[in-house]
Amino acid sequence: MFQLANGTFVPEEPTPADLFALLDDEYARAILAATSEQAMSAPALAEACDASRPTIYRRIDRLKDQNLLAERTEPESRWTPPRVYAARFGGLTVDLDDGEFGIEVDQEEDTADRFTRLWRDLR
Repeated sequence: MFQLANGTFVPEEPTPADLFALLDDEYARAILAATSEQAMSAPALAEACDASRPTIYRRIDRLKDQNLLAERTEPESRWTPPRVYAARFGGLTVDLDDGEFGIEVDQEEDTADRFTRLWRDLR
Protein backbone atom coordinates (compact mmCIF):
# COMPACT_ATOMS: atom_id res chain seq x y z
CA MET A 1 0.00 0.00 0.00
CA PHE A 2 1.08 3.54 -0.52
CA GLN A 3 -0.19 6.81 0.92
CA LEU A 4 -1.53 9.68 -1.17
CA ALA A 5 -0.87 13.32 -0.24
CA ASN A 6 -4.33 13.55 1.36
CA GLY A 7 -3.49 10.68 3.73
CA THR A 8 -5.58 8.04 1.96
CA PHE A 9 -3.99 4.60 1.64
CA VAL A 10 -4.30 3.00 -1.78
CA PRO A 11 -3.41 -0.61 -2.50
CA GLU A 12 -0.59 -1.04 -4.99
CA GLU A 13 -1.34 -2.94 -8.16
CA PRO A 14 -0.36 -6.55 -7.47
CA THR A 15 2.31 -8.08 -9.66
CA PRO A 16 1.61 -11.41 -11.37
CA ALA A 17 4.30 -13.04 -9.20
CA ASP A 18 2.67 -11.72 -6.00
CA LEU A 19 -0.75 -13.03 -7.01
CA PHE A 20 0.56 -16.41 -8.18
CA ALA A 21 2.42 -16.86 -4.89
CA LEU A 22 -0.58 -15.83 -2.83
CA LEU A 23 -3.04 -18.04 -4.71
CA ASP A 24 -0.61 -20.96 -4.50
CA ASP A 25 -1.14 -20.93 -0.73
CA GLU A 26 -3.80 -23.43 0.37
CA TYR A 27 -4.94 -21.30 3.31
CA ALA A 28 -5.32 -18.15 1.21
CA ARG A 29 -7.45 -20.13 -1.28
CA ALA A 30 -9.50 -21.63 1.55
CA ILE A 31 -10.14 -18.17 3.05
CA LEU A 32 -11.25 -16.79 -0.33
CA ALA A 33 -13.53 -19.78 -0.91
CA ALA A 34 -15.11 -19.56 2.56
CA THR A 35 -15.60 -15.81 2.48
CA SER A 36 -17.06 -15.87 -1.01
CA GLU A 37 -20.15 -17.49 0.49
CA GLN A 38 -20.49 -15.30 3.59
CA ALA A 39 -18.47 -12.87 5.66
CA MET A 40 -16.61 -14.64 8.45
CA SER A 41 -14.56 -13.74 11.51
CA ALA A 42 -10.95 -14.86 11.87
CA PRO A 43 -11.81 -17.46 14.56
CA ALA A 44 -14.54 -18.88 12.31
CA LEU A 45 -12.08 -18.97 9.40
CA ALA A 46 -9.50 -20.76 11.55
CA GLU A 47 -12.05 -23.45 12.27
CA ALA A 48 -13.37 -23.66 8.71
CA CYS A 49 -9.86 -23.80 7.22
CA ASP A 50 -8.44 -26.09 9.92
CA ALA A 51 -5.62 -23.65 10.63
CA SER A 52 -4.24 -21.76 13.58
CA ARG A 53 -5.37 -18.19 14.22
CA PRO A 54 -1.88 -16.74 13.58
CA THR A 55 -1.83 -18.52 10.19
CA ILE A 56 -5.27 -17.12 9.34
CA TYR A 57 -4.34 -13.59 10.43
CA ARG A 58 -1.16 -13.67 8.31
CA ARG A 59 -3.14 -14.78 5.24
CA ILE A 60 -5.87 -12.20 5.95
CA ASP A 61 -3.22 -9.47 5.99
CA ARG A 62 -1.75 -10.66 2.69
CA LEU A 63 -5.18 -10.93 1.04
CA LYS A 64 -6.14 -7.46 2.27
CA ASP A 65 -2.83 -6.04 1.00
CA GLN A 66 -3.68 -7.37 -2.47
CA ASN A 67 -7.24 -6.00 -2.14
CA LEU A 68 -8.74 -9.48 -2.48
CA LEU A 69 -10.39 -9.43 0.95
CA ALA A 70 -12.48 -6.72 2.57
CA GLU A 71 -12.71 -6.15 6.31
CA ARG A 72 -15.71 -4.72 8.08
CA THR A 73 -17.06 -4.53 11.59
CA GLU A 74 -20.40 -6.07 12.38
CA PRO A 75 -21.76 -5.14 15.79
CA GLU A 76 -22.78 -8.48 17.19
CA SER A 77 -22.60 -7.47 20.82
CA ARG A 78 -22.13 -4.14 22.45
CA TRP A 79 -18.89 -5.23 24.11
CA THR A 80 -16.84 -6.64 21.26
CA PRO A 81 -17.87 -5.87 17.71
CA PRO A 82 -16.23 -8.60 15.64
CA ARG A 83 -14.29 -7.96 12.48
CA VAL A 84 -15.47 -10.05 9.59
CA TYR A 85 -13.91 -10.61 6.22
CA ALA A 86 -15.49 -11.01 2.80
CA ALA A 87 -13.88 -11.96 -0.49
CA ARG A 88 -13.55 -9.22 -3.09
CA PHE A 89 -12.17 -11.73 -5.56
CA GLY A 90 -14.52 -12.65 -8.36
CA GLY A 91 -12.16 -13.96 -11.01
CA LEU A 92 -8.72 -13.82 -12.51
CA THR A 93 -7.59 -13.52 -16.12
CA VAL A 94 -3.99 -14.26 -17.02
CA ASP A 95 -2.52 -13.11 -20.33
CA LEU A 96 0.86 -13.84 -21.84
CA ASP A 97 1.93 -11.26 -24.40
CA ASP A 98 5.46 -10.78 -25.76
CA GLY A 99 6.97 -12.82 -22.94
CA GLU A 100 5.22 -10.80 -20.21
CA PHE A 101 2.46 -12.00 -17.92
CA GLY A 102 -0.48 -9.72 -17.34
CA ILE A 103 -3.19 -10.26 -14.78
CA GLU A 104 -6.63 -8.74 -14.49
CA VAL A 105 -8.43 -9.32 -11.21
CA ASP A 106 -12.20 -9.06 -11.15
CA GLN A 107 -12.94 -7.57 -7.77
CA GLU A 108 -16.38 -7.27 -6.28
CA GLU A 109 -17.17 -3.78 -5.06
CA ASP A 110 -18.62 -3.35 -1.62
CA THR A 111 -21.11 -0.60 -0.78
CA ALA A 112 -18.44 1.82 0.44
CA ASP A 113 -16.44 1.40 -2.77
CA ARG A 114 -19.53 1.99 -4.93
CA PHE A 115 -20.37 5.14 -2.96
CA THR A 116 -16.79 6.44 -3.28
CA ARG A 117 -16.77 5.79 -7.03
CA LEU A 118 -20.20 7.46 -7.41
CA TRP A 119 -19.05 10.51 -5.41
CA ARG A 120 -15.82 10.77 -7.41
CA ASP A 121 -17.79 10.58 -10.71
CA LEU A 122 -20.13 13.37 -9.57
CA ARG A 123 -17.27 15.82 -8.98
